[in-house]
Amino acid sequence: MKKLFTILTCIALFAVTATTVKAQNYKTALGLGLDFGDGSTLVGPSLRHHFSRNTALQAEVLFGGNTTVIQGFLQYNAPVKGAPGLDWYLGGGPKIQIYDRDRYFFNDNYTAVYLVPMVGLDYKIKGAPLAIAFDWRPSIYIGDNRFLDSQAGRFGMAFRFVF
Repeated sequence: MKKLFTILTCIALFAVTATTVKAQNYKTALGLGLDFGDGSTLVGPSLRHHFSRNTALQAEVLFGGNTTVIQGFLQYNAPVKGAPGLDWYLGGGPKIQIYDRDRYFFNDNYTAVYLVPMVGLDYKIKGAPLAIAFDWRPSIYIGDNRFLDSQAGRFGMAFRFVF
């Protein structure tokens, strides 16, 4: 049964990546990502790639304060009717936050894992190779450190060059 599930998963991933990209606003975009709200403001490179009209993957490596964050999100996208260039998206994924010499921990480094659901808007500016995105991305902490908790008030913003 486990082998069957693995084979079906591989076939599904191949089908998603092999489909042609049709009618979305762009295929790939790279730029600056922001993660702000409860806690530190984080800044770093952000990449978004569309595998199909309704499927995109977003990856970010963000820095701020004494932390480094690596996060990736699988997203479902759909156009907003009557608003050319504007898509809404829904998705989520893991977030790994690496704390360096934090006051809450007695060792030099600490790593925390979060699950991050998200919902947002992505706008491709007509006539320009630019896209702007804004989303709500609460972080749900998975662990047992009493100094860390989930953060409902987290938001993301990205300014990306489309190619």
